[in-house]
Amino acid sequence: MIFRRLRVRLKTPHPRQQAFLDSKAKRKVVRAGRRSGKTTGVAILAAQAFLAGQRVLYAAPTMEQTLHFWKEVKRALAALIDAGIVTKNETEHVIERVGTDQSIKAKTAWNADTLRGDHADLLILDEWQLMEETAWEDVGAPMLLDNDGDAVFVYTPPSLRSQEQSRARDPRHAAKMYKHFLEEQREAAAAGEQPRCEVFHFTSHDNPHISKRALAEISRDMTRLSYRQEILAEDMDEVPGALWTIMLLDNGRVHQHPRLVRVAVGVDPSGGPGECGIIVAGIGPCSCKGTTEIHGFVLEDRSRKGPPDKWAQEVVAAYYRNHADRIFAEKNFGGDMVEATLRTVDRSISFQSVSASRGKAVRAEPIAALYEQGKVHHVGRLDGLENEMISWQPGISSWSPNRIDALVWVLTELMTGQTSYEPVIASVDPQPEPRRRSIFADRPNPIEDWPKHFRLRRDGSGRRTLW
Repeated sequence: MIFRRLRVRLKTPHPRQQAFLDSKAKRKVVRAGRRSGKTTGVAILAAQAFLAGQRVLYAAPTMEQTLHFWKEVKRALAALIDAGIVTKNETEHVIERVGTDQSIKAKTAWNADTLRGDHADLLILDEWQLMEETAWEDVGAPMLLDNDGDAVFVYTPPSLRSQEQSRARDPRHAAKMYKHFLEEQREAAAAGEQPRCEVFHFTSHDNPHISKRALAEISRDMTRLSYRQEILAEDMDEVPGALWTIMLLDNGRVHQHPRLVRVAVGVDPSGGPGECGIIVAGIGPCSCKGTTEIHGFVLEDRSRKGPPDKWAQEVVAAYYRNHADRIFAEKNFGGDMVEATLRTVDRSISFQSVSASRGKAVRAEPIAALYEQGKVHHVGRLDGLENEMISWQPGISSWSPNRIDALVWVLTELMTGQTSYEPVIASVDPQPEPRRRSIFADRPNPIEDWPKHFRLRRDGSGRRTLW
């Protein structure tokens, strides 16, 4: 019998990749910059697990990302494929050893439900920040039950532009997982135990295989914020120069609002194929600062992309759903067009155009001051709006903050307009009606002092008699 030795050639990992390849943690989060080698690193990890007899499932949001991983594992296992020891299915993106559970499968997970019906010893979720959370919570985690499998989450902190491609309910869910795992890792280290969760961070500069000159060149084309997120892989809780912070918004967040005095819808069309900002807000009495005063409550972010008739329908729907009093939109930029478009949907709406006599930053600063004073509250989570608020840098950001503009329009008119609104004092019981004056009140002995049997009553004839 002739035996032939086959060699599987895996790429040599750089030091940052090697760190998470050597980790024995059951749950790992890798936060890495663009072109830092994160997908190549998990391809090496997948090939190692496959050679150890495990079943590996890799998932990414798009086919393009999946094909990058698929290309890497095919190159690594080419000798086994060519020798017929394992089979390769290009259509299903599966490499497997027939008759065993030993396999590598690559799938797209733009829709989390496409992952159902499978199981794995190692689950890899790449570009995790763009996936819907249920890809792990409802679908991925149960896959690992059979053999107590491991999970790896890989992500690059999402910039505002990349968030437009996200399916996540909370665009910061990957960053929150990173922080949670980091806390568990520190607690395990303090107790001298093997950590169940570990986190790993490396930047684009840590990859020795990419051109440093090209990296320096592309970095000059990026904003400072994008550079920190996309290249340095930093999760930005606070953006220098932004008018709002996550902490500021979280501190003012409520889950219920009082009875509102007024409700209105702010609209800021993009003027092109971009997103139309649609924000619903109201004002009402709030006692969170010890005394009752009028505060603002941001109720909904209904911003959307689409042709004018689509966003107009969304605006009118938000107007009626929230029993709004008025719709506000900028007059300087297509004010007549906005009103005409909305009235094609419903002619009976109450509409008012507003004029922008100052720049975006100057208009936004008084509203930001109201947030700092604790006078504006977000009702529940408004992730799209909030991510724009903490990311927009006046005078630096090149993109137009349509959601912020809509927010500023509606809160300016409701809270800083010429019309004043008296605080509404909420009471549990209504004030009692004043006692009706007795006909004997002016006499020396008013009826209130008489014995009970002298009280007046109305008999059947309608005449007043004493009894």
